[in-house]
Amino acid sequence: MDQAIRDKYQPVIGLEVHCQLLTSSKAYSSDSTEYGMLPNTNLSTITLAHPGTLPKINKRVVEMAVKMGLATNCDITRYNVYARKNYFYPDLPKGYQLTQDKTPVCVGGHLVVKNAQDTDSRIGITRIHMEEDAGKSMHLPGEIETLVDFNRAGVPLIEIVSEPDIRDSTEAYNYLVEIRRLVRYLEICDGNMEEGSLRCDANISVMLKDAKEFGTKVEVKNMNSFRNVQRAIEHEIERQIMILENGGTVDGETRGFDANTGTTNGQRSKENMNDYRYFPEPDLPPLVIEQDWLDEIKVSMPSLPQELYNRFVNEYSLPEYDAAVLTDAKEIALYFEELCKHTKNYKAASNWMMGSVKSHLNELQLHVRDFPLAPEQIAQIIALIDENKVNHSVATKQLFPFFLEHPEKTALQVAEEQNLLQESNSDELAQIVQSVVEENPAKVAEYKAGKQSLIGMFMGEIMKKTKGKADPKVANKLLRDSLNA
Repeated sequence: MDQAIRDKYQPVIGLEVHCQLLTSSKAYSSDSTEYGMLPNTNLSTITLAHPGTLPKINKRVVEMAVKMGLATNCDITRYNVYARKNYFYPDLPKGYQLTQDKTPVCVGGHLVVKNAQDTDSRIGITRIHMEEDAGKSMHLPGEIETLVDFNRAGVPLIEIVSEPDIRDSTEAYNYLVEIRRLVRYLEICDGNMEEGSLRCDANISVMLKDAKEFGTKVEVKNMNSFRNVQRAIEHEIERQIMILENGGTVDGETRGFDANTGTTNGQRSKENMNDYRYFPEPDLPPLVIEQDWLDEIKVSMPSLPQELYNRFVNEYSLPEYDAAVLTDAKEIALYFEELCKHTKNYKAASNWMMGSVKSHLNELQLHVRDFPLAPEQIAQIIALIDENKVNHSVATKQLFPFFLEHPEKTALQVAEEQNLLQESNSDELAQIVQSVVEENPAKVAEYKAGKQSLIGMFMGEIMKKTKGKADPKVANKLLRDSLNA
């Protein structure tokens, strides 16, 4: 699309994110939520809403919803009334969904994320409400029948509904990344969009930049990755602009996203959608969140990404890039926090976390809890380098790999046993430097003629002779003294 045409319009985007909560039992029954069980085994008459059965509120679901509300700067609704959302679908065994309508548990929050210009944007959060999931319809290849697995029916969800404050696909992507990061920090959802535990629908419209009213919105579904959300939004923005540029009108409808083609396709008209006929759930009493319980939840909240980011930048004087990388995953951030209790060289600690430690974890696909070295042991390596006992190259290439295999030792013990301690004795190094200079008379002449870059070649030869153990600072000074004599 011509950029001049694109620039005439302002996209308006709102996201609805469903997060599957990490509870061991379902939202309103004691049925297991364990994933991967045989179809239709995590079931009871309560999940199926048989006559005479009554649901019961899962306290952990409420606690997790409140935590997400606190993490997104929401007000917590103290008096909650549950509702029935009525619609028919084959994998909805009750014929209705237990949810919240008039009294969502969290309201009026916001998140701050980066937009396409890499500046901060404040995205409002309209509401977060609790509800239950439906089952799963399955279609086997070559079969015309639909099979239904009700194991997922009743699994607890929270739905996070943003204000229509998002203005580009990058902003939408970053908003989703922040939502996922928060639910993982809070340990209320694993955030795996590809596996369906985090799902997103996007409401998208466009309007002329000088318009006073939003355009007709289209809801896009069936996006199973953050990248596909971004692709769907980009496609839908251009599709709607072209319709308007050609004199047409955008239909309010629900569309699906085809990841293979990167396009959206119409599914149903908004005008023809069912009236959900919400009404208060008669089998559940109102839920009152008392101040004492709310205070307990607040006290139990972990340090959140933005709090840690600010601490890393302001207290540890790390670059913003380092702070962003380190706070991306909770376990890495907490390991780094512990590491900083054992060393004051925070930048070196950051470099080790982003370099050797993360590389090892990624290479073996390990969680940081399975990393063999304690934070104190990484601090020991940093101390050896800072004290000029081991140079950085030797530490990363030799000491660190051997240390991983022998975590019962200290870094100093490993360095001594592997003969990795630096040669800092000036007399011994002077002899090695002199031998390197004498073995390369032609290069010495070139250096004296002005080719200063040869210093690196000489240092390389010294390191070879000392097997990397020469103290670079001492060796460099001795070398320059010899060459300039």
